[in-house]
Amino acid sequence: MVEWRRHLHRNPEISFQEEKTSSFVANMLESFGIEVTRHVGGHGVIGRLQGDRPGPVVMLRADMDALPIQDEKDVEYASQQSGAMHACGHDGHISILLGTALYFSRHKHEVRGEIRFLFQPAEELLPGGAVQVIKDGALKDVDVIYGIHLWTPLPVGVVASTAGPLMAAADDFYIEIKGKGGHGGMPQATIDSVVVGSALVMQLQTVVSRSVDPLRPAVLTIGTMQAGSAQNVIAEQCKLSGTVRTFDEDTRNAMKERVLAMVAQTGAAYGAETQVKYIMGYPPVVNDAQETARFFTEATEMFGEERVQQSPMLMPAEDFAYYLQQVPGCFMFVGAGNPDKNAMYPHHHPMFDFDEDAMQTGVKLFVAMAKSYAAEC
Repeated sequence: MVEWRRHLHRNPEISFQEEKTSSFVANMLESFGIEVTRHVGGHGVIGRLQGDRPGPVVMLRADMDALPIQDEKDVEYASQQSGAMHACGHDGHISILLGTALYFSRHKHEVRGEIRFLFQPAEELLPGGAVQVIKDGALKDVDVIYGIHLWTPLPVGVVASTAGPLMAAADDFYIEIKGKGGHGGMPQATIDSVVVGSALVMQLQTVVSRSVDPLRPAVLTIGTMQAGSAQNVIAEQCKLSGTVRTFDEDTRNAMKERVLAMVAQTGAAYGAETQVKYIMGYPPVVNDAQETARFFTEATEMFGEERVQQSPMLMPAEDFAYYLQQVPGCFMFVGAGNPDKNAMYPHHHPMFDFDEDAMQTGVKLFVAMAKSYAAEC
């Protein structure tokens, strides 16, 4: 797995461009004697292993894409592609699932029913690879699905998950304000788009604090504000952009309606024209209660109670959410942080790395979950 992971880390491919990564995965699966379907949802790959005994269809998923970030690590396996790197552990996810596939190919007598190994493209970029993978029929006849994410905020050897909402829905908005430009010393003849934008920055902060049930977590962040070209010119145009994070569809939809209304009303109050592009991104990751209970049972038995944690709800998003809308399953975090191995930087950081020992934990967890589900059916 270390060899596979380092090869992939040297040769990252960003979202929707995972052609060589896909070929590498497919060729490895075929070398294990596993039936392979290529070009699923673009560059996706599915491996199928039919057991000797009847049983359910269990799907295990890994994402494959890298990020448009320059790798700044001083290691022999640093990215060789300028401006691209695996900064979120997806190279490890691929290697974990390949390791799991190799295990089951060598222990086919342990397999009841069918195990499908889904290598998904484009998790990092909307609309997300999961959408097209599902459209291509990847979930047909699937009874349950499990996913793993290497997670450096957790120390290596620790695993975590939670039932119900685990990761947030992520929606983005882009606001354009058109006022009336003019001389900085003659504001009475203008409509100052900067003032309108500033008012909106402050007004939008009240969406969460005054329009959302305080018992339902939500975040609204303004990430950019662009306007003006000179200190003595009143800007005619101002642009804002931001993100909204929620954990349930009611709050998610209410946030959208409130943002749209507030932009229109604030613009009208100042006499400015406004436009909003509101993009509904990934839905929340909501784990099935029964499958999460399975995680806690299997993980505790395997790793010990002290190494199994109840995960808090997290604001980052994941398109694994789309699978969980279709079939029951569980998304699980595998601790991969270790300061002694320089695995301490946050995900999406140019110095990101993880403790490769975590990949053994990932394989053990995948194998245990798949075998446990099949044994109950």
